[in-house]
Amino acid sequence: MIRGRRAGRTARGGAPRRRGATRDGDRGLELDAVRCAYGEAPVLHGVSLSVAPGEVLCLLGRNGAGKTTTLRAVMGLVRPCAGRIRLDGRDLIGLRPHEIPRLGVAYVPQGRRLFPFLTVEENLRMGLLVQRRDAGTLAWVLELFPALRERLRQRAGTLSGGEQQMVATARALCANPRYLLMDEPTEGLMPAMVQTLAETIRGLRTRRVGVLLVEQKIDVALSVADRVALMEQGRIEHQATPAELAGRADLLVRYLGVARS
Repeated sequence: MIRGRRAGRTARGGAPRRRGATRDGDRGLELDAVRCAYGEAPVLHGVSLSVAPGEVLCLLGRNGAGKTTTLRAVMGLVRPCAGRIRLDGRDLIGLRPHEIPRLGVAYVPQGRRLFPFLTVEENLRMGLLVQRRDAGTLAWVLELFPALRERLRQRAGTLSGGEQQMVATARALCANPRYLLMDEPTEGLMPAMVQTLAETIRGLRTRRVGVLLVEQKIDVALSVADRVALMEQGRIEHQATPAELAGRADLLVRYLGVARS
């Protein structure tokens, strides 16, 4: 197994640490030998990985490899049948799905899952309710996505796909998470919007927000990740830094079925 260095333990460029964060308590988000099944069909076979504060870990694999199930297991939407999931040492397994965001883990699911008949602002305020955050958090999120300022009173369901993805990401960030889980956020987006999201993900390092990212666009994944985990048939088969992976075209072909020039 190729193992990359763990990045992002300290805020870059001297940026202030998140409110309430302490170095002693930042043990990270950890999955240890997690197994999951849908009925009698096993899906995850002993998945182990970790995300440190301020680190971006990208989970790559073919369709059906178990990537989405891994995220759903963290969020309590799928109950593991074995293994442990811990946040700064606290076991998350057994908690209800609505309790996990309150501990500092936010989720941007594939397909966005907005409230289409609510306005953009109302969708964002739903995120603020998780941690009972104030207008300062909303102002910070709108700095990340300034285009949403002009859409605050518009119904979310009338936005373009890219704008809806911005709202979904912004809503998750309104919960002021320590860890952000994102499931294929660039799917179906125009290149300019893909670049906007990539820059946002990179910028979260300054607030020591760890990101577990599922992404199908290889170039995007390698441009934002500190480490990459390659998944196949419910198992983590290899972990590497983007630089190491760039020199192993055989791994990309084997686990993703793609060749990069």
